[in-house]
Amino acid sequence: MTRNADPSETLSGTDAPSNRWYLAYTKPRQEQIAQINLEQQAFEVYLPLYKKFKKTEQGPVSVFEPMFPRYILFRPSKPEQSISVVRNTKGIATLVRFGFEPAQLHDELVQCIRQLEEERHHATLQELSNLQAGQTVRLKHTALGNIDGLIQSVSSKRVAVLLEILGRPLVIQLEHHQVEVTT
Repeated sequence: MTRNADPSETLSGTDAPSNRWYLAYTKPRQEQIAQINLEQQAFEVYLPLYKKFKKTEQGPVSVFEPMFPRYILFRPSKPEQSISVVRNTKGIATLVRFGFEPAQLHDELVQCIRQLEEERHHATLQELSNLQAGQTVRLKHTALGNIDGLIQSVSSKRVAVLLEILGRPLVIQLEHHQVEVTT
């Protein structure tokens, strides 16, 4: 028995595929698997990535994670292409719907997301850091743990922190991951 495509899941010839995107909900941590499989089915796919810095022993390293975990955007590459096959695509859990209608995003919104993504990809650690001069921080360093200090300056690799040790002011240079902002 063959299943007919749901009429809401097929683009009519008058609707341009370039002005709307659909949203799929992926299986946990399978966004890239879904992306590859949708691309192999000739869909245009967009997985927005979010640049953040991971703390390592060697210092901060930039990593890219899905901006919207478990969600992926796609659109048909041809007006006659049905989106019903997406539900059975490896990595996809379901299509996002509002009632019986698949959720749609206008291209303008997707372009705004792309622009934000691009700006963040070019940002430095200093630009993305929540550390700023004048903030009070607590050191996470084992030898000086739980000592509070005042940030004097922030660079892309180091944070200068003013401490009071034995009644004397001392400025030390630490890596970003060695301090945490106190509230």
